[in-house]
Amino acid sequence: MGTANYLSIFSPASKQQRQENFADYWEFTQRHGGELLEADKDLAKKRARLQHFKDHPVKLRTPLADPEAFYRNYIELEDNPQSLDRMTLMLTSMYKFARHEWVGIKGAWDVTPTMADSRCLEDKISRVHLAEEFCHWRLFEEMLLTCGLDKVEWVPLSPVKEWIYEQFPKLPGFLLDAPAFVTELMGVTYYFHLHRLFDELLADEPEVKQRLKELLDEITIDEIAHVGQRRNFIGGMGMKAAKMMVGPLYKMFFADIPEVGVLFDVEQMVKDGVAFDFNEVPAYMVEQSWIPSYCKA
Repeated sequence: MGTANYLSIFSPASKQQRQENFADYWEFTQRHGGELLEADKDLAKKRARLQHFKDHPVKLRTPLADPEAFYRNYIELEDNPQSLDRMTLMLTSMYKFARHEWVGIKGAWDVTPTMADSRCLEDKISRVHLAEEFCHWRLFEEMLLTCGLDKVEWVPLSPVKEWIYEQFPKLPGFLLDAPAFVTELMGVTYYFHLHRLFDELLADEPEVKQRLKELLDEITIDEIAHVGQRRNFIGGMGMKAAKMMVGPLYKMFFADIPEVGVLFDVEQMVKDGVAFDFNEVPAYMVEQSWIPSYCKA
């Protein structure tokens, strides 16, 4: 067995270590995303990267066999998921995952201090973090467009779910930080499983497979850094609580996206979340992302 280069994301960290890592993460974000275009909820380097993909489009050689199955089920699942082909299930799950993210960041953006009003480094980090999440939503939309789905609408969730997402970022840190960290971890878990699914479902579409992987990599590299960034907010007791939340939060969230339970083993996803330590992250992603110093062996 090879030497492990990284420790568990749940590893202990002193307050001083976490403060030092906030400063280091801030420097990383300035290099990584470029200028914050606050009025557009965007980042200069991220915008340029998305434009590169749009300027060099890739399309399926063979169009989707039944795009109407996607449109019938992408907002709410109407058909029995067992009756749908795996490509349709994958695409509807991607939309629904991105839709939850979109709704969540809209609510958080409105209550997070602007860069001008930020009083501390953590506020500035949170503002840039949310701008990155808006970039991820645009990248997911580009994935759907790549698969020929150009009639997608981004619609609100139910009023109750919208209200929950609006209230969540208003919670005090001792209630917010642990579940916020777990949701970032859940995103990375989902993206790794999705990345492997591209190999299975797009074996006959090499150009689209490569493009979807490139688009997803843009998101995953950010999210790996977000996992460490969100962990920085949490002390020892909070991390114990966060580890206990992994199973319940993963299962609750993915229960709202039934396609995930058909495509993936959710219990394994929970195990992957609890065991997360960066060692299985591909080297090219590690090189472009950020890992807390206290998670390095």
